Amino acid sequence: MSVRTLDGLAVAGKRVLLRADLNVPVHDGAISDLTRIERLCPTIRELSEKGARVIVCSHFDRPKGKRVPAMSLAPVALALGRVLGRHVRFADDCIGVMASQAIDTMRDGDVVVLENTRFHPGEEANDPKFAAELAVLADIFVNDAFSAAHRAHASTEGVAHLLPSYAGRLMQAELEALEAALERPERPVAAIVGGAKVSTKLDLLGNLVGRVEVLVIGGAMANTFLAAQGVGVGKSLQEAGMHPEALAILATAKAAGCEVVLPVDAVTATEFRANPPTRTVAIAAVPDDAMILDVGPASVAALVARLPGLKTLVWNGPLGAFETPPFDAATTVLAHAVADATTAGTLRSVAGGGDTVAALRHAGMMERMTYVSSAGGAFLEWLEGKTLPGVAALST
Repeated sequence: MSVRTLDGLAVAGKRVLLRADLNVPVHDGAISDLTRIERLCPTIRELSEKGARVIVCSHFDRPKGKRVPAMSLAPVALALGRVLGRHVRFADDCIGVMASQAIDTMRDGDVVVLENTRFHPGEEANDPKFAAELAVLADIFVNDAFSAAHRAHASTEGVAHLLPSYAGRLMQAELEALEAALERPERPVAAIVGGAKVSTKLDLLGNLVGRVEVLVIGGAMANTFLAAQGVGVGKSLQEAGMHPEALAILATAKAAGCEVVLPVDAVTATEFRANPPTRTVAIAAVPDDAMILDVGPASVAALVARLPGLKTLVWNGPLGAFETPPFDAATTVLAHAVADATTAGTLRSVAGGGDTVAALRHAGMMERMTYVSSAGGAFLEWLEGKTLPGVAALST
């Protein structure tokens, strides 16, 4: 999809409403991960250095249309200022008098953060009146929140129809990476899809089998595919009610010429906890009293051996229960191999989804992939082939 970007855009002296995603994780009152703030900064710096008056808006958590002090963006604005290395002002509302007063006193290059858009019910309802109250604050709209682009909210979609609208640099990077991975990829293309449930990724799997040459299924969802084909999986997590759907996906893949790869061995345990006694067995020999908690070394070796024959890899979901050692082993080994192929220039690797990002960070391979999406639901919906309202509103 072609979108308008910041290239050649004159912003000096203009009020630019920048839709960001400042919905950062907070634990015990402290921000635990600055990734989203750090990725937003290049767009803010570019606009500010070109003389724009940068007005940042975002949602934070789920206040359900009411003012909840614990969900204020004020602490996040302070963190943004620290990452930018400059003063960032804060306005106690995102519309109305408080927002207008903060913006009216801005000078060229200044940055202000508006209060949580979800403090107003009109945000999630995509209310035209609320969108208009946002639009009146600015001359130009820039959306740099790909991670929120799957939601047709006032600050992501509604306001884009009321102002000249453009994609920020993070949005642009996300779209370019995903388009290079699925829309115009170098082939052959493989996709790794992990996670717990087939039911949550039916649309994703259905879309990918028509777009990739190889589909690797890992995580607990692989158990459902194995069980559907009559393979005993012991006490492993699986969805018995999804067996018909799993078989249908396998049939669709075969008709499309897409090879589906399932584990050939597994690391099992009789209890799910950190560092229990484990057994590595062939996939057809899982004990009745055991659970599959990671794919085995033979499965990983087979995947690593495939990498030299691939040009593009899309990764969504870990291979095992990576949060609990030693069931992070397969994902970590594969992450290192994918990173090595990427660094060598033989593979384009695009990964995304919350668990995937956490797994790659755990493996220390985040920075060695071609691109790691910081989006969650939006990344998944793009892989499902769905149109994202926040992106469509920026299309040329």
